[in-house]
Amino acid sequence: MKKKIQISLLLSSLLIVAYTGYEMKRLSDEESLWGHFSLFFLLGSWGLIVSIISLLKRHFNHRYFLLSCISGLLLSIGFPGLLPVPLFMFMGFVPLLMVEHFITGDGGQKSGRQFFWYAFNTFILYNILTTWWVANAALAPGIFANVVNSLLATIPLVLYHKISNKIPRLAGMAFVALFITYEYNHFYWDLSWPWLALGNGFAEVPSWIQWYEYTGIFGGSLWILVINFLIFRLWVTYSATAKWNKKQLSIILSILVVPIIISMVMYSQITDKGTKVEVAVVQPNYEPHYEKFKIPENIQAKHYLKLAASVVDENTDFLVLPETSFGYVEDRRMDSYPAIQQLYGLLAKYPKLKIVVGLSAYHLFREGEPRVGAVREQKMANGKSRYLETYNYAVQLPLDNPPQAHKKSKLVPGAEIFPFKKILFVFKPLVDALGGTLEGNGTESTPAVLKSEKANIAPLICYESVYGDYVANFVRHGASLLFVMTNDGWWDDTPGHRQHLYFASLRSIETRKSIARAANSGISAFINQRGDILSQTKYNEAKAIKHTLYANSEKTFYVKWGDLIARISLFLSIVLVLNLIVRAVVPADYFTEANAK
Repeated sequence: MKKKIQISLLLSSLLIVAYTGYEMKRLSDEESLWGHFSLFFLLGSWGLIVSIISLLKRHFNHRYFLLSCISGLLLSIGFPGLLPVPLFMFMGFVPLLMVEHFITGDGGQKSGRQFFWYAFNTFILYNILTTWWVANAALAPGIFANVVNSLLATIPLVLYHKISNKIPRLAGMAFVALFITYEYNHFYWDLSWPWLALGNGFAEVPSWIQWYEYTGIFGGSLWILVINFLIFRLWVTYSATAKWNKKQLSIILSILVVPIIISMVMYSQITDKGTKVEVAVVQPNYEPHYEKFKIPENIQAKHYLKLAASVVDENTDFLVLPETSFGYVEDRRMDSYPAIQQLYGLLAKYPKLKIVVGLSAYHLFREGEPRVGAVREQKMANGKSRYLETYNYAVQLPLDNPPQAHKKSKLVPGAEIFPFKKILFVFKPLVDALGGTLEGNGTESTPAVLKSEKANIAPLICYESVYGDYVANFVRHGASLLFVMTNDGWWDDTPGHRQHLYFASLRSIETRKSIARAANSGISAFINQRGDILSQTKYNEAKAIKHTLYANSEKTFYVKWGDLIARISLFLSIVLVLNLIVRAVVPADYFTEANAK
């Protein structure tokens, strides 16, 4: 019977992969987007792999596999995009922890390897069901992101398995601290991908998490992990006694409900603070794969100005245009760039107006000028070379001298930065031959806040708005308003652009700053200081909107202290792993004798 089910799964998965792969190829040939086909392609591919493994592996445990699938599904349902129902995240890890409990009870020297497989299954399902849309921008990088992120998320669970076996009394601490440490590290290395940090899961319910102004998103991760572990321990107690422990149950309910009540009270009392600022945003709605970069920029500029004219007047303080609206622009000659000159016509009509615009820009190094940053070499027709650095740029018009501009500094791995280029420099000839670059884009070491009489602006470009402490650093340097400039059309009408919008609400709560969000395609919106989305455009809509926001110069506890919870978790993780290493080296009898004494 089991074999028939396995063969049915194999054939069904093969059929799904073949059909969706064919449709994706057909749509690409027609210059059409894939929509949800990539979701079923990825799920079918994973189903194919699982069915082959289950047929070849004699000790494949279907009960453990099903429980790990339930964990992946619960976490996905809880995360913004699929349904979502955030309460499911509070029990998402429980079935996987049950698998670890069963495997430990079964014993055997390969228990760690066994658990790795089931934990990986949980996280690959979680990644596919929540971020499958990444594959719509580029299939191979999307698959790579799902697989690598799942492997990385599995590591803290395997370490937890080992610590819970060697030092059972520290199992709960290990589960919480190790997973938060994994999330924290994912904010800072070359393959940075903090999108699925558990604390992001409450982005659609800002009324639950007003205390993020103290803890940041790691407070949400801590909340989820602690409750998951307590529910798991409640189940362990019930399994041993056949009775529900009322004390454990009351503790779980208290830890679940009290933070929500506190947040609701805060939510009812928080009002926007600061100076009134009228901000307009433009959503031109150019499809990025096949349209945006083919239309002449003078036509695009006219389209921007026509949309802006519908909302901008003499009372408007800022006009925000999306990421990479125009370019490539040489940073020293921006004033002479035709599209910029067209925007100056609007500034002539409204002298008090400031325009913050996203550009693709570059800096050309002159002879004798020190070459610093992400310098790339270009061969000229005359055989000589020129050296330049490219930027994903946000600049404030009218231009000052020097210009007030920000270089995007949280770069998308693969698209804007070549990971570990100091180690993988040997691949430079291959990357160059494929038309890529090992150098990536230039960045800045200090946040560039765009200053004016009405407000100081943190111009966050796309991916940067996912990084809480990075955004807080702009506020530490004087930012009183947040502008998010993005292009979310790469993913088609999928959960990606909605998740990105909701994450901006988290930044407003952490910093208590109002947000104006300008998307090329996706959703443009305004967000108040408690994370409410005040008004927004629709997906696939060309429109300009405006709203009165408040420029607030106050600094929250989170802005002042950053990710304290994550740093404490990192310290605890180091102590726990060192303890594990010592116990692996020192004979077990030593600890038995020490405990006896």
